[in-house]
Amino acid sequence: MTKGNINVSVENIFPLIKKFLYSDHEIFLRELISNATDATLKLKHLTSIGESKSDYGNPIIEVKIDKEGKKLHIIDQGLGMSAKEVEKYINQVAFSGAEEFLDKYKDSAKDSGIIGHFGLGFYSAFMVAEKVEIITKSHTDAPAAHWTCDGSPEFTLEASDRTERGTEIILHIAEDSTEFLEENRIRELLSKYNKFMPVPIKFGTKEINDPEFTPKTTKDKDGKETTEPHKKITVDNIINNPNPAWTKQPTELEDVDYKNFYRELYPAQFEEPLFHIHLNVDYPFNLTGILYFPKMTNDLNMQKDKIQLYQNQVYVTDNVEGIVPEFLTMLRGVIDSPDIPLNVSRSYLQADGAVKKISSYITRKVADKLKSLFNENREDFEQKWDDIKIVIEYGMLSEDKFFEKADAFALYPTVDGKFYTYDELFNKIKANQTDKDGKLVILYASDKDAQHSYIESAKSKGYEVLLLDSPIVSHLIQKLETSKENISFARVDGDHINNLIKKDETAISKLSEEEKTTLDTLLKEVIPQEKFSVQLEASDSDASPFIITQPEFMRRMKEMQQTGGGGMQMFGNMPEMYNLIVNTNSDLVNEILNTKTKKKQERLITQSLDLARLSQGLLKGEELTNFIKRSYEMIK
Repeated sequence: MTKGNINVSVENIFPLIKKFLYSDHEIFLRELISNATDATLKLKHLTSIGESKSDYGNPIIEVKIDKEGKKLHIIDQGLGMSAKEVEKYINQVAFSGAEEFLDKYKDSAKDSGIIGHFGLGFYSAFMVAEKVEIITKSHTDAPAAHWTCDGSPEFTLEASDRTERGTEIILHIAEDSTEFLEENRIRELLSKYNKFMPVPIKFGTKEINDPEFTPKTTKDKDGKETTEPHKKITVDNIINNPNPAWTKQPTELEDVDYKNFYRELYPAQFEEPLFHIHLNVDYPFNLTGILYFPKMTNDLNMQKDKIQLYQNQVYVTDNVEGIVPEFLTMLRGVIDSPDIPLNVSRSYLQADGAVKKISSYITRKVADKLKSLFNENREDFEQKWDDIKIVIEYGMLSEDKFFEKADAFALYPTVDGKFYTYDELFNKIKANQTDKDGKLVILYASDKDAQHSYIESAKSKGYEVLLLDSPIVSHLIQKLETSKENISFARVDGDHINNLIKKDETAISKLSEEEKTTLDTLLKEVIPQEKFSVQLEASDSDASPFIITQPEFMRRMKEMQQTGGGGMQMFGNMPEMYNLIVNTNSDLVNEILNTKTKKKQERLITQSLDLARLSQGLLKGEELTNFIKRSYEMIK
C-alpha cells in the first residue's frame, strides 16, 4: 500500500471544490456518469482499432444505493485503470486523461463520441461525499487498484482483488447530502442529466411479463374460462435511451419517430408539435439536434427554456440563450454539440466564436426549413400561420439575416382570410392603394370586431385590409417601413379612410366657411377638449357623422412601449388623445347646426359622440349608464 499527497497547487482544494466548482451540487452524478461513459466509449474505440485485446461485449453503467451503509456506487465496465494510471489521472489533477487520449489517437478518434473531460469532473464527488473510493481494473493485464481519499490532499493506493474490467466509484455520502441516498432523488437526477447517455444505465431492477411465457386458458365443467396469470421475470431497469432520435440520420426516421421523440422529451405535453427541423452539421463545427415548432401563444415569455442543450448526449442546460438565437428560444427540442463546453459562464458562451457560428447556422437552417414547408404545401402552412407567426415575426425583428430570408415565407393575412407574401401583397394593392404622393399605404386591422365599421369603409373603396394582431406588430411594421421602399402602414381606425389614403379628388363640403366656424364652436363647447381633437371633414353624406380615431404615430409608440420599446416611456405617461372627425355632409350634422334650441343641440352632440365612443369601446362606467338611460328616454 502506498500513501501520498494529491499533486495540487492549493493546499486544500476540496473545500474550494465543494464551494466553487459548480453552483449546483447535484451535478456530481452527471460528471461521474460522464466519466464512466467516457471510459466505456474509449474501450469501444480501442477495441475497434485493435489497440485493446479485451472483449467489448455489451457494457452497462450501474448506479446503486446502499442506504444503510450511506454509500452511492457508480460502476462501469469500461477501460479501467492501472495503479500507475490512477496515480497519474486522479492524483495529478493538472493532467487530463481525456486530453492525452485524444492527442494520442486524434486521427482515429474523430466521431468516436469521446466527451473528453476526465479531469476535475471526478472531484465534484467531494461536494457530496466525505470519503471517496475507486476500485478499478484495467483492460490490460495490470493488477486492479484501490484508491481512497477522505477529502484531504492525502490518499491511499493499494492492490485490489477485483477481477472484472472497469471501475467502481464508492461515495460515502456526507451528513449534509443524505438526499442523494434517496431512490427518488437519484432517479430524478438520472432522468434529468443522463436520459440520453450513449451507454445503457442500470438503476435497480423491474418486473415484466415473461415474453416467452404464454398463459393457458382452461374451462371448468360449467364452461367458464379461466386464464392463468402472466409469469413475471426480473430484468435490469435501464433508465436511459442510448440512441435518441437526434443521433440518427433523417433518412432513418419517419414522422411518427419524431412525434414519439417529442413525447419522450415532454411527457406532460399533450399537443402534437406542428413540425420539426432536424439539424445535422459537421463543418465548420459539430452540431446535431431536432427543433420542434409547438403551437404558440401570444405571450413571449411563456414559451422559453424548453430547448435542451447536450454535449455528446450529456445534458447541460435548458437555458440556451446566447447559443440559440433569441427568437428561437420559444421552440422546443434538443441541440447537441461537442463544441460547447460543459461548465462555463453564460458570458463566455456569448463571446465564443464557435457558439456564434452555431447561432447563425441554426437561424439559416430554420429559415430554409420554413421556406421548403411553404413551397411544399402552402395551404397547410397557411393553416398553421396563427400558431407560428409570433416566432417568425420576432425573428424578422431581431435577426437581419432571417428578415432577408423571410420574404419567401412570411405571410400577411387579410380580414377575409386570404394570405399574401409581401411581393404578392405589393402587386395586389399597388394600383389602388398608392396615395397622391406615390406612397403605397398598407391598411391593417388589429381586431376584426372592434374595428368592423372602419374595415367596411376601407373595403367599400376596394382596399385590402390586413389582419395583424400579434403583440409585436407595431415593432414589425416599423421595421418593414424602414426596410422596404416608399411604403407606410396605417391602421384602419387611425383616421377617416379618405385621409389614410389621400387621393387627388376631395369631397366638397355642403357647409359654407361661416357655417363650419359656427359648427366648430358649437362642438367644442360640448366635447371635452382634453380628450378629443375636433376635425371637420367633408365625406359622403351616408358615411358616419362622428368617427373617433387615434393618430397612428401616437398609438404605435404607446404599443411599442408596452412591448418593450426602449426610449418610449414618455408616450406611456401621456393622456389618451383621440381625433373626432365630424362629417360636414352628414344629415345629422346639418340637423345639429340648424336646431334652434341650445339644449337640443347639446343633447344631439352628446348622443352622437357617445355612439362613436361606444363603437370604439371607449364608453364605460357612469358615462355608459347615462348613455343607456338617455337612449331609453329618447325612444319614449
